[in-house]
Amino acid sequence: MANGSAQIVQKLWSYCNILRDDGLSYQDYIEQLTTLLFLKMADERASLEGRENPIPEGYRWADLAAPQMEGVKIEAHYRATLETLGKQGGMLGLVFRKAQNKIQDPAKLRQLVVELIGKETWSTMSSDVKGDAYEGLLEKNAQDTKSGAGQYFTPRALIAAIVDCLQPRPGEVVVDPACGTGGFLLAAHDYMARHYELDRDQKRHLRYEALRGVELVDGVSRLCAMNLYLHGIGPDADAHEPPIRTDDALRAEPGAHADVVMTNPPFGKKSSITIVNEEGQTDRQAISYNRPDFWTTTSNKQLNFVQHVKSLVKVHGRVAIVVPDNVLFEGGAGETVRRKLLHECEVHTLLRLPTGIFYAQGVKANVLFFDRRPGSETAWTKTVWVYDLRTNQHFTLKERPMTRPDLDDFVACYRPGSRHDRVASWSEKTPDGRWRPYAYEEILARDKVSLDLFWLRDDSLEDSANLPDPHIIAAEIADDLRAALEQIEDVLEDLRRRVKT
Repeated sequence: MANGSAQIVQKLWSYCNILRDDGLSYQDYIEQLTTLLFLKMADERASLEGRENPIPEGYRWADLAAPQMEGVKIEAHYRATLETLGKQGGMLGLVFRKAQNKIQDPAKLRQLVVELIGKETWSTMSSDVKGDAYEGLLEKNAQDTKSGAGQYFTPRALIAAIVDCLQPRPGEVVVDPACGTGGFLLAAHDYMARHYELDRDQKRHLRYEALRGVELVDGVSRLCAMNLYLHGIGPDADAHEPPIRTDDALRAEPGAHADVVMTNPPFGKKSSITIVNEEGQTDRQAISYNRPDFWTTTSNKQLNFVQHVKSLVKVHGRVAIVVPDNVLFEGGAGETVRRKLLHECEVHTLLRLPTGIFYAQGVKANVLFFDRRPGSETAWTKTVWVYDLRTNQHFTLKERPMTRPDLDDFVACYRPGSRHDRVASWSEKTPDGRWRPYAYEEILARDKVSLDLFWLRDDSLEDSANLPDPHIIAAEIADDLRAALEQIEDVLEDLRRRVKT
């Protein structure tokens, strides 16, 4: 992070500690910054650049920062501003929808408006500075495990490596159907801006049309929209459709298709809702999506996302999706999805990710790369190449975080732009090689067509000195137990369904 960005992050973040004493969470604080920054930048662009202010009169930055706005007046006006703008369409509605004032002390709200945000001229900063500053705040928020914000934050080193593999091109549409705070979309934007000399039309397309995201949670979609906005992506007002949509991506078939899909759907296996029965008791009911474009019906959220991204991407389009281990080996619906995916798409790469890189502890995840292909009687998948970055690799979020260079060997093995020239690093003579191909027929012969492919000897099983930290081991055991319990529940669910029929 550049010095200018770091200084702004430190300045804004230090004030958060003051507000924490009033019970404000990190995420609440960032949401307040988001709405106030948008008001301030809209005002600056109107006065400095001669643009039309998209904010209705009476609810602009100048109204909120006026000298008479002190005490209960600023609090009341701020609430009215949030409520009014939340009813607007386009970008305004996206940023302000369901926004609430969480700052209880009017004096501290006034200080945040006048001293911290009001004294900076945000529009004159480069997109890199203010965008990196906001990204820095989001990362700090993700590091706060108590807030649960980490579930929306994919490691930026991993995102960068995935984008380097898929190589999005000018004119292409990149979609993330579980976009969180927009990491994949930002990285795709930066890649295209950095690797290509863009003409005027291409720059316009990149800003307004190339990047699309869907996010289920209102507060997170607000953070994502602001993150993109500060990086110069998306509209100022209602002239163009906002790049982010707040919705359940799995709810219906995609209305438009993408050239590239990159996504890390939320961790957690089941799709469910909480209902209250006639006795007033709460219960959770699994959600199954009965979509004609899906291969099978299941309440497994991750399997549904795999089916969704297959429908979302164009023929010959490229996909990278982060999936937990259960997607690779689970039977029933899992086996059906894997068989169909291997047949209808070219599944060419699997990256086994190490533990310790996500803010949710003990997560065992992978990146599945595939290209969609047209209909065919024969399977499109010929060879699945597997890179094992998990075995004998130990990362932590603080002491030993995974960085982009840790993924250099994988990207080199992947051979972006020439993946048909791959060379294995594993052989019987080099059993420690991390890069190995598996033929389609070999996978098809495996129990349940499992893609849970590994071959390296785990040194920690033979040397207790190499064991991970106890809390990591405990988290992994807990994850395995939860997965086992969920599989048992799936069996029971199937049995009940058969009894009913």
